Amino acid sequence: MAEHNVPIADLMAKLPELVNGDAALQLRGRFVNAELMIEVGGTPWYLTVADGRVTRCDRGPLIMRAWAFAIRGGEAAWREFWQPVPKPLWHDIFALSKRGELKIEGDVRPLMTGLLYFKGLLAAPRSLTAPPRRLMEEVR
Repeated sequence: MAEHNVPIADLMAKLPELVNGDAALQLRGRFVNAELMIEVGGTPWYLTVADGRVTRCDRGPLIMRAWAFAIRGGEAAWREFWQPVPKPLWHDIFALSKRGELKIEGDVRPLMTGLLYFKGLLAAPRSLTAPPRRLMEEVR
């Protein structure tokens, strides 16, 4: 599948642009401030969110980098989650956690208070894994 060829580093590098360019997500997260870590296949990515904007996205490991909560999972699980239309039980971080594919650790209060924002943030790379549209689909 073509979507599996997008390097994780490219998906994560685009995350701030995707999140900060989504007006609905910005409105939803306007009061969200958090430090979090997303681990994809053993590589940690540290995100700083200020007023709903991703202000930093740093690839780790970084010594002494603080985070309030972490979401850890294997690369295969994240790639399934980031499909344009994920399969049932691969569509949600809590479904993946229940399946044992993701682990949610740390202080989950920021996650739970900004849940819809964080679900949107985590799902943002789905738009990058969609196959390119064909010209005829654009015309219709």
